[in-house]
Amino acid sequence: MANPKILIAAGGTGGHVYPAISIADALKAQENNAEILFVGTKDHMEWIAVPKAGYKILNVWISGLQRRLTLKNLLFPVKLLTSLVQSLRILSDFKPQVVVSCGGYVAGPIGWIAAKRGLKVVIQEQNSFPGVTNRMLAKFASVIFTAFKEAEKYFPSDKVTLSGNPTRNTLDKVSRESGLKAFSFDDKKPVLMIMGGSLGARSINDAVQANISSFKGIQVIWQCGSRYFDTLSTEVDLESNTNIRLLAFIENMPEAYAASDLIISRAGASSCSELMMTGKPSVLIPSPNVAGDHQTQNAQSMVHAGASVLLKDDEARDALPGLVHELIHNAEKLKKMNKAALSLAKPHAAEEIAKEILTLAKSSLN
Repeated sequence: MANPKILIAAGGTGGHVYPAISIADALKAQENNAEILFVGTKDHMEWIAVPKAGYKILNVWISGLQRRLTLKNLLFPVKLLTSLVQSLRILSDFKPQVVVSCGGYVAGPIGWIAAKRGLKVVIQEQNSFPGVTNRMLAKFASVIFTAFKEAEKYFPSDKVTLSGNPTRNTLDKVSRESGLKAFSFDDKKPVLMIMGGSLGARSINDAVQANISSFKGIQVIWQCGSRYFDTLSTEVDLESNTNIRLLAFIENMPEAYAASDLIISRAGASSCSELMMTGKPSVLIPSPNVAGDHQTQNAQSMVHAGASVLLKDDEARDALPGLVHELIHNAEKLKKMNKAALSLAKPHAAEEIAKEILTLAKSSLN
């Protein structure tokens, strides 16, 4: 029998790309001879992340329409036509049995052409409010994997499987002792981790910077993002605030999670899934600048379970210090939040999704 061929479309943000890579890793673990190809766009993070993970990626020239009137929108029809031609060429050359959409604009043309050619289409939706691309492709899909129960109402219910989001399976494999050692922390003070995504979040950074004196009794891992690191590293007196580890990006995430007692984070799908897997109590500050306000919906799923507390972006500056101290010194509350987060976790999501993809691929080979 020929080797199964799987094409994975994912682009734009880590929330789309890293789950896609986790699925690819699970596919290779279950079927080493599987041939996997990614499609993405050259000007987004997948162009670096996917090859770094060991997979080949091809470019499709596409972007979304801007919400305001802009010259870039004039290019959209040209990009769309070009992306459809590129997608047809890629599918004709690679000849996959299954096309997997993990979201992002790049998945639109490749998924649509795949469906029109009679190929199996699988959707993996990370958010509680699905992106426009996956909603568009839903009617063509053989199966739709969701991470939040709330997403089901946007898709044909007979196609939906609640699998959870694929996450890095090494995140919960480090001891607290090793985590503390990695950041030169001691075990007598609590640890707070602050995350705003790889690029950072201005409002979260502003809230932390404005209240930095209130964190004196807490050890802090502050991932401020690459856009803000140079400025903050000069504005924040790190010699006086020896309890703070200011980082552009956290390279050793397993150690960071292991060390932390409480996490402040945006409510992107991948972040929420990692919080579930590691069982970390969290204060979620949804970004107000995302389509469909999906981060708020993600956060509410965590809040309803008792795993997180939701803090509005425009209230973070005033409310953050009091909320952090209220939670981080309350061992009983943190323990309950830990149990709630773990109850939401689906650690075998990637394996479950990969198994179904391979079943579909092999059925097409027979």
